[in-house]
Amino acid sequence: VQLQASGGGLVQTGGSLRLSCAASGRTFGIVMAWFRQAPGKEREFVAAVSWSHTNTYNVDSVKGRFTISRDNVKNTVFLQMNSLKPEDTAVYYCAAGPIGLVPGNKAEYDYWGQGTQVTVSS
Repeated sequence: VQLQASGGGLVQTGGSLRLSCAASGRTFGIVMAWFRQAPGKEREFVAAVSWSHTNTYNVDSVKGRFTISRDNVKNTVFLQMNSLKPEDTAVYYCAAGPIGLVPGNKAEYDYWGQGTQVTVSS
């Protein structure tokens, strides 16, 4: 599976961005997710969505602001980010892994995209 992330940029506090991650290869059934990594910090889980879209998961800090979704026809996962804060500034990575993984455990994801920078100015 190959993953290509896009959609990052510079936005003011309170603004919105929509990240996309296009997947290619054997994508049937995989869980897709977004992680982020700020300078000097560990890569952290943001959100994940199951293949059937019946299950989504979000870290508490983004609940009510970020929404993950996927289009299985286009093999693309999206992260709609609203009400952005300076602490959301990071490189955002999309990831893919097998059914049954623990969504927040980055070690269980087999495939990673190249990352897209999101910068929120105060």
